[in-house]
Amino acid sequence: MSQEAFDQACAAAKAFATRPSDEELLNLYGLFKQATVGDNNTAQPWAIQFEAKAKWDAWESKKGMTAEAAKKAYIENVDRLKASHS
Repeated sequence: MSQEAFDQACAAAKAFATRPSDEELLNLYGLFKQATVGDNNTAQPWAIQFEAKAKWDAWESKKGMTAEAAKKAYIENVDRLKASHS
């Protein structure tokens, strides 16, 4: 996967006509963080920090995935979501 294809998918994800579900967005978030930062090494947020905890969990679920695999999965997910949200 090229960086250009990943960048295009990132731009497309910001331009959906309708909002994907929270679950779909969290999956994209986790893949994006894994592709751009790598494994999650941040402290787990408190359980009452619902949004931060959900994002942390989404990223943590991608632990061990290579950056290239995460980019490929991100692009594939954006392409799939384009069909129903563009």
